[in-house]
Amino acid sequence: MEKTDLHRSLSVLPMGTVMKLTDLSARQIRYYEQQQLIFPKRNKGNQRLFSLNDVDKIIEIKNFLSNGMNIADIKHVYKKYQLQKKEKQHRYSKRLTDNETRRLLIDDILTAGGFKSKNPKDQSF
Repeated sequence: MEKTDLHRSLSVLPMGTVMKLTDLSARQIRYYEQQQLIFPKRNKGNQRLFSLNDVDKIIEIKNFLSNGMNIADIKHVYKKYQLQKKEKQHRYSKRLTDNETRRLLIDDILTAGGFKSKNPKDQSF
């Protein structure tokens, strides 16, 4: 995770700050949480703490609602996004495995053809 991503994911903003940043009431923000659209962390006093990523998502939800979408539609959009993200991660990890397999195959072919020694100390460049 990049340093910027790490900072954006830190849950440090209290409800009051998020209310000012989003121009929403505490009740609206709690409703988004109740609908499982956002997942703020809690501090030891059980107060909600939000990250900058949470604030971005709250603003996005607010925009979806103002454009006529309902909560069910928004949930569907986020569910679809999560599935696409998982598929992309799976394809990426599979690609790494394929690349590793190719590298091993190339090494075996070079070794079998006498172009590469099995002992790394014997290789001369």
